[in-house]
Amino acid sequence: MAGDERNLSIRGDLAVWNGTNCIENAQRERGRHGMSIAQSKGSVRTQTLKNQCLPLYLKLGRSVRPLTQTSIFRYSVRMPTTDDKKIIYSMYRLSRRYGTKQVLKDISLSYFYGAKIGVIGLNGSGKSTLLRIMAGLDTEYSGEVACAPGYTIGYLPQEPHLEPGKTVRDIVAEGVQEIMDLHAEFERVNEAFGDPDADFDALAVKQAEIQEKIDALDAWDIDAKLEFSMDVLRCPPPDQVVDTLSGGERRRVALCRLLLKKPDILLLDEPTNHLDAETVAWLEQFLRSYPGTVIAVTHDRYFLENVAGWILELDRGEGIPWKGNYSSWLEQKRQRLEEEEKGSSMRARTLDRELEWIAMSPKGRHAKSKARIERYERLLNQDTKEKIRDVRLVIPPGPRLGDIVIEAKGLAKAFGDTVLFEGLDFTVSPGAIVGIIGPNGAGKTTLLNMIVGKEKPDAGTLRLGETVRLAYADQMRARLDPEKTVWETLSEGLDIIKLGGRIEVPSRAYCAWFNFSGADQQKKVGILSGGERNRLNLALMIKEGANVILLDEPTNDLDVNTLRALEEALDDFAGAAMVVSHDRWFLDRVCTHILAFEGDSQAIWFDGNWSEFAEWRRAQLGIEADRPHRLVYRKLER
Repeated sequence: MAGDERNLSIRGDLAVWNGTNCIENAQRERGRHGMSIAQSKGSVRTQTLKNQCLPLYLKLGRSVRPLTQTSIFRYSVRMPTTDDKKIIYSMYRLSRRYGTKQVLKDISLSYFYGAKIGVIGLNGSGKSTLLRIMAGLDTEYSGEVACAPGYTIGYLPQEPHLEPGKTVRDIVAEGVQEIMDLHAEFERVNEAFGDPDADFDALAVKQAEIQEKIDALDAWDIDAKLEFSMDVLRCPPPDQVVDTLSGGERRRVALCRLLLKKPDILLLDEPTNHLDAETVAWLEQFLRSYPGTVIAVTHDRYFLENVAGWILELDRGEGIPWKGNYSSWLEQKRQRLEEEEKGSSMRARTLDRELEWIAMSPKGRHAKSKARIERYERLLNQDTKEKIRDVRLVIPPGPRLGDIVIEAKGLAKAFGDTVLFEGLDFTVSPGAIVGIIGPNGAGKTTLLNMIVGKEKPDAGTLRLGETVRLAYADQMRARLDPEKTVWETLSEGLDIIKLGGRIEVPSRAYCAWFNFSGADQQKKVGILSGGERNRLNLALMIKEGANVILLDEPTNDLDVNTLRALEEALDDFAGAAMVVSHDRWFLDRVCTHILAFEGDSQAIWFDGNWSEFAEWRRAQLGIEADRPHRLVYRKLER
């Protein structure tokens, strides 16, 4: 049976089969592995094809011993649980090319109703392409895809289209269009009763029919439900025209509309981008209990940890399914890397460090973040050459910092009649990494602009230490020249880059630190994706050799590998940092303090990381702490 073992492998409750004569082989294996086997009647083809397998359900009985050799992934069917879940979407040998580059290669997967799947991979690995194909928007592929009849698909792209001229409420109400139409019809019938020549018997029958439908949908209070939905997602005012919305605001409105539609399959492309941490936490709870299938492309590791039951990794065109959430994927990935590279790879050691952090108790994580400040002197004097040889992302140390890095006293800022914040006091010490959190428009970026001198406070003082040397990576990335290549932007035409004027790194290797390798280094900046532009912006900032770095949403659009590298670089950075981010995993792993913009023109300075702040806030506010609200600001008194 050795030959059969090469054809079948079992990973958790996922069966991976490669080869021909699948039914015969599976029946022979049934006695040995304790499996029951039935031909699939899902939406994919079930007829026998030359050199292809029939889709199979394989239900595990007792435990299965590990196989001696794992076959190359060709066709996978996630096995049903005892309630016999239904496959509602399947793809067979799905491939997609852009010119000469193959982004997706022979991916065969089936998705069950109710599955929660996180899609991860490097920028450019085809994650968004996969969702666009599933949504029916990209048809330039080879292979087969099929959604089971009667099921609906909803898709949130990174840049959603909203019909110009409509208000926020108009767009959100499209998510419950059937209900809105029923209410409109009910009003028309009521108005018709005012016509003395009307057929009142017919109108009464019609009115009763509509009333019964609205009763069945529990939709008499639809206006209140719309208001609540916009409130928890912190959408802009309902009467605001969507033409004036920012990119982040448009995504909130589109997400609100989509969640109200309640499709059977939710396809979400970076759903947490531009959402504050509280809203992301609410979205997690919502999706965890969502009855349908959720397939989310995201870099938010707490989201992957708390929502995903499966991880689909896209790696060099292949789709690799992993059973479990993010930490489970890390463990399985580390074991695989150890097998492939005998445990010596930098990638395996990086995963080890993140697994160690996950295993720490909250008290241990707190002690680690506090120890960062205490070891500032050692960080300042450590040798960075070993890290450079390991091809690790390194932020070079700048000049030695004094006792005070940044000090704010009674800081206040208003725009027009709206007071963003007032009475803000905080002190950043050497070695501190401050996570700045809060909803869009609360004043986070405004504070960073004050620190670099682009904005002036309306009241209070802001003082920088005498030896402070600032570097700022903002969201706009305005300093990037679209006509230059990635390599030209970072190297300025030189073979050797001097980080901070001191540490020498080959320019091609420096590009590779940020996942720009090979032909990617010759890409023009103007055609880069959002994640690639973000990485390039970070690379430019790190070159400057500052001792205080300011990062405005550095985690947006970054893949998990780059995020992990940035976290380790910040943890080893001999300086101080202030980071605007909504990524709770990032805020937990690197931050020593939290500056939370809470609305009502107030901000809170907290000694600790995100989880500690969230626990403290919950103790202060009770259940209201877990429900996001629209921001309210104090009006300026003149």
